[in-house]
Amino acid sequence: MTKQTFLHDKHVALGARMVDFAGWHMPVQYSSIIEEHKTVRESIGIFDVSHMGEIIVFGEDALPFLNKLVPQDVTKLVDLKAVYCQLTNKTGGIIDDLIIYKLEDKKYLIIANASRIDEDLNWMVRNKCGFDVTIVNESHNYSLLAVQGPKACDLMKSLGLTDLPEFFHIKRGELFNINVWISRTGYTGEDGVEILVRNEFSEYLWDKLLEAGKEFGIKPIGLGARDTLRLEAALHLYGNDLDEDTTPIEAGLAWSVAKNKTEDYNGKAKILEQLENGGSKKLVGLKMLDKGIARHGYDVYFNNEKVGVVTSGGISPIRGDNIALAYVKNLDNLAVGSTIQVLIRDKFYNAEIIKRPFVAKRNKENK
Repeated sequence: MTKQTFLHDKHVALGARMVDFAGWHMPVQYSSIIEEHKTVRESIGIFDVSHMGEIIVFGEDALPFLNKLVPQDVTKLVDLKAVYCQLTNKTGGIIDDLIIYKLEDKKYLIIANASRIDEDLNWMVRNKCGFDVTIVNESHNYSLLAVQGPKACDLMKSLGLTDLPEFFHIKRGELFNINVWISRTGYTGEDGVEILVRNEFSEYLWDKLLEAGKEFGIKPIGLGARDTLRLEAALHLYGNDLDEDTTPIEAGLAWSVAKNKTEDYNGKAKILEQLENGGSKKLVGLKMLDKGIARHGYDVYFNNEKVGVVTSGGISPIRGDNIALAYVKNLDNLAVGSTIQVLIRDKFYNAEIIKRPFVAKRNKENK
């Protein structure tokens, strides 16, 4: 049975077009995807991302347990700091990509992708032998709202949250007399916050934020614009750009791997070897030179040889051209500036490998 968030009826009442996504009935758009996309880039949008997973890990061995699971060095986290990382398998493949927040000593909050919650929990339980740790799936108890855009923090401050957390930090706060967790994170490349609230308060909070945000131009935003926004920012989508056969190094996420971490973790040998020598493939950004859209699963060619596959692609509303992410063979002549071809309906279309992200990120500004 398709699941519904606590805000499902709000989306229907707003006229959203609903689709099934990762087992959830979610709003894909309320107006037009391009209009919603530009709203987030220019002012402020609010997303229901309550399908995401929330997992609490606590106990005497919470820190060494998490350090076994991810390539990042969790020991570097101070209270209320977050880190982006990957949950890796024995061969370095990515089971999921996560955000881990240190709430307090020996207690951590993990945000997981909706489609991977069960797999994540299963892997964590399989790896907990010998660790004094408790794993609690809180996903069914909480809703998650993302408020994103250049005016997002202005809205929060107008509501009394004058001391917002820094980028990739989390803190307790109060909105409309409701206790919430507020994190300075997001999936759009824009500044903003994500608000974790108990389900019973989610509808009230949604309505109040839409009402209070009118003067800032706030609009509800669906999954369609969420996808185009994250693509412009070159942020990965699990199942498209990440999977269990791809390592963090191949995915262009070497920056998120601790280079001097002494503790062992799943897939460490392969990941460290690839840090030195690279993997068999690499993720690149593409700009279409010919009129065509590179979609997920389309083959990539170079000198009449198949060299890769498109993982995500579409129109960039801000750039005004068609962009894509693709895995290609890890060859020196497949680099920024190279021209390749994408096979679209049995015809080759030229594309250029360009730097990522496709638009400048503005999510590190402290406003």
